[in-house]
Amino acid sequence: MSPGKTRLGRVTTKADQTPRPGRATLKDVAFRAGVSVPTVSRVIAGNYPVAVSTRRRVEKALRELDYVANTHARALRGQAIKAVAFILNDVRGPSFAQVAHGIEEEAARRGRLCLICTTSGDPERELDAVRLMREQGAEAVILIGSVRDDEAYRRQMRSLATSLDQAGSRLVLCGRPSLGPEVPATVVEYENEAGAYAVTGRLLAAGHRRVLFFGGEDEQTTSAQRLAGYRRALADYGVEFDASLVEPVDFVRDVAYLALRERLARRRDFTAVFAVTDQIAAGALRAVTEAGLSVPGDISLVGYDDVPPATDLRPQLTTVHVPYEELGRTAVRLALDRQAEQHVLLGTHVVIRDSVAAPADRA
Repeated sequence: MSPGKTRLGRVTTKADQTPRPGRATLKDVAFRAGVSVPTVSRVIAGNYPVAVSTRRRVEKALRELDYVANTHARALRGQAIKAVAFILNDVRGPSFAQVAHGIEEEAARRGRLCLICTTSGDPERELDAVRLMREQGAEAVILIGSVRDDEAYRRQMRSLATSLDQAGSRLVLCGRPSLGPEVPATVVEYENEAGAYAVTGRLLAAGHRRVLFFGGEDEQTTSAQRLAGYRRALADYGVEFDASLVEPVDFVRDVAYLALRERLARRRDFTAVFAVTDQIAAGALRAVTEAGLSVPGDISLVGYDDVPPATDLRPQLTTVHVPYEELGRTAVRLALDRQAEQHVLLGTHVVIRDSVAAPADRA
């Protein structure tokens, strides 16, 4: 008989059972504690009586090996993680940051952790992130901000909303429109179009008739609604819509600066600018100033969001206030309190500051 063998097979040595490098397993913990794998599982689950001395040995082994429980195994035992997830385009945007703060604040108050994913505006990446958070067992998956909306995207997202609902989770659309009344999803919107209507009306009431709508694309839900509000205000003031006064641009300050600088170098066929975000307004202000013009003396300027840049700019920016932190808090509250109303519309209002005056030829 060869060394190290018995009639029953290979002899198991202590060296064979030494925990392997890398992530510790239940077997590693069991060996360290000198107990069986089922005993380790019982200690972790807390759903079966275990002797105090045994529990202490297992807990000590768990700490020493830095054992991380497998999320999928926990889900199979009905132990979903106490967490909410939120998915957004970019963590650097001030409006996104305010919504995220509201989510984290309400989640912490309710004893939940927060998981975060960013998508850079890629719909496929967003869909993948929702699927991942469903697999991780998040109690709510909150989608923040604008999206490039089309039927293929909506069909997939409706399916995911149903899947999340069946798993005991909840899809929350935060700052974007509903997927339809039959879809099991929570919707927390704000008066987006109404805010655009009101701030455009502020410019029109001051006497402006050539108002540049600056920023966003009509495929994006946020900018499409703001463009609708802009057009409705023009119609109510008897001003014909001019497509040449719609200048699409990404929601990035430096991109907005370059776009308006180039337009001003070609022509100045407007007396006011409605920037669809305060970040875009900041870029626009820089371009106007570098062109040797003044705000509001030569060109009036308004924004949307009422985030910190609005008061940091000189002159301070007239803009639309959106209750972004409340948007985030409400999203968590509704997702976790299913008995509450699951479609909420929060108000917006114009904050009047120093960036609007009558057109120069009427001053």
